[in-house]
Amino acid sequence: MTSSQTVASGSYWHATATMPVPDDPLPSEADVVVVGGGLLGCWTAYWLARAGVAVTLVERTGIGWGATGRNGGFVGSGTAVGYRDAIDRYGHETARELWRLTLEGQALVKRVLDEEEIACDHRAPGILSLALTEADLDDMGRDIAAMHADGFVGDIVDRATTQGAIATPLGPEIVGAAWFSRDGGQLHSMRYLAGLAAAARRHGARLCHAGVTALVTAGDGTRVETTAGPIRAGRVVVAINAWSDEIVPALAGVVVPVRGQILAYEPIPPVFTTGLAASITPSGEYWQQTPDGSIVIGGCRADAANGDLGVRDLEPTPDVIASIEGVLPRLFPELGGLQVAQRWAGPMAFTSDYLPVADAAPDLPGVWVTGGFCGHGMPYGPRVGQLLAEAAVTGTTPVALEPLRIGRPTLVPLAIAH
Repeated sequence: MTSSQTVASGSYWHATATMPVPDDPLPSEADVVVVGGGLLGCWTAYWLARAGVAVTLVERTGIGWGATGRNGGFVGSGTAVGYRDAIDRYGHETARELWRLTLEGQALVKRVLDEEEIACDHRAPGILSLALTEADLDDMGRDIAAMHADGFVGDIVDRATTQGAIATPLGPEIVGAAWFSRDGGQLHSMRYLAGLAAAARRHGARLCHAGVTALVTAGDGTRVETTAGPIRAGRVVVAINAWSDEIVPALAGVVVPVRGQILAYEPIPPVFTTGLAASITPSGEYWQQTPDGSIVIGGCRADAANGDLGVRDLEPTPDVIASIEGVLPRLFPELGGLQVAQRWAGPMAFTSDYLPVADAAPDLPGVWVTGGFCGHGMPYGPRVGQLLAEAAVTGTTPVALEPLRIGRPTLVPLAIAH
């Protein structure tokens, strides 16, 4: 995988790193074929290659072209909903296990970055969630108390302590904050994924440039039809997120594309040393300042028609971008003169219950599928990829993936307005 070709997207991550395009020859067969060169595809291929499995990853555009190369660069913890909400939705034990799984993912990111010497500006100062009303702060406190009761780390901080963590005056709305992800990290998403893909290849994975058009059960394996020819695979892992239903029709309406919109400001002197989040809109906002001084900020999806649910279009829209541009000046009055450097959109995927899918594909023996991480794929990726690699080797879905099964009672198809 040595091609230096890049594919334009407008993303800060793509603009400041090379998006590798796989260029290994397509083999006629493989023990396992992984479809998709995003976060879950690269992690799954990495673990398989480390285990000595003959694995071929097939990507139709470039490594990190989709959600991972267009995200906010956060490695948080927990589910897409708060801890008490997770307990109510999924049950206490399941919520606790999911939290542990994402914390294991955080630890694996750091471990593998160190082992593979992947330079991607990773740091783990935590992620600070700002409270904009006393009611918000009280609600955060109840979540932190529930986390403490189950042995998880978190803290509530007052306005003065919050100000001490931010090098620009707070606006009057900010009353305090919470550390829900005390060891949460930030990184350069494209360098991270490019480094992980390169590590997988060093361990023996093939990375090939082709689009997958169909999966056909063939004897005791699967014929993977691609634009570059067929591959016979013992087993297959499909990790294409917002495009899952293109080759696993059973996921239509279950794993649904959602457009996320983000921008990057021109570099300024250091202001933010942690990841930050707030809820100016119901869908939430998030930002980080990168080591070069740029500020990457996204969110405000609630201001889009139908929350951009069902949208794969990768063009940002003026209404959502205008809302994002209003976030920092509203919260920090001295940040009113920031200059936008890039604006872009990314193809996330959501489910009805805000949990991802990672399970055997219905009606496709020997195929596993994953997607629908609801904007929180970064902490899930390492561990879910590891468990999918185990499934592809053993032919059995690990018990740890039980909460992410397709047949769970909380998962129903989403109705998409057109």
